Amino acid sequence: MLNSLLPMLLLAAVFRPVAMEDTGGASQAFAHYLASIDRAPARGPETIEIDASLPKLKKQGTLRAIRRINAAGEPEFQVLETGGDRMVRQQVIERYLTAQITAAEIPASSVAITPANYEFRYQGVVETGDTEAYAFQIKPRKKRAGLIAGELWLDAETGLPVRQSGRLVKSPSFFVRSVGITRETVLARGAARKLVTHLSVETRLVGPADLTVTETPLEVIYANLVP
Repeated sequence: MLNSLLPMLLLAAVFRPVAMEDTGGASQAFAHYLASIDRAPARGPETIEIDASLPKLKKQGTLRAIRRINAAGEPEFQVLETGGDRMVRQQVIERYLTAQITAAEIPASSVAITPANYEFRYQGVVETGDTEAYAFQIKPRKKRAGLIAGELWLDAETGLPVRQSGRLVKSPSFFVRSVGITRETVLARGAARKLVTHLSVETRLVGPADLTVTETPLEVIYANLVP
């Protein structure tokens, strides 16, 4: 019983609604979101497709791979296909994959979008296709690597995150001026079926770089192949 009440008690301490709008549904969605973080399953093998470009140089590159998490909790990539400009693959895509491996060394709890790391402020209801979501402004409590300032949208029915957007509050590298992120999750039957991340990176060496990263669990792909 106490475990079921903890999300609501924590919510009362950090949830700051706007104006006089009824926030009962948003409060419940937020509580479901906090509970879902604790019971999130381990990530299985996924396909990862990356489309990257350097707009000023008019160069593009692509990569398709399978990502698995090894026993040490680190991502390993089995490259299936590459294409496009070699410079984009080396300077943008490979650097992104290296950053993924480095990020795995950071404790997940230190960058999770939770009240321990963020302040939340309810913004209102937003339309997401045929469904609705509750939008929250998120502000990091500390300027730490991996945290973003922006918005979090939670599905009104399940409380699962369907959109995260904003900018990293701390640059991951001297060669990177800033990083903008938009991450959208496709839900089906109350579970995540696809994750699409858009990155806008302002670099010191080659100007702006754009990446679109699409992640799909292999189990979803196999299920779609079954007649």
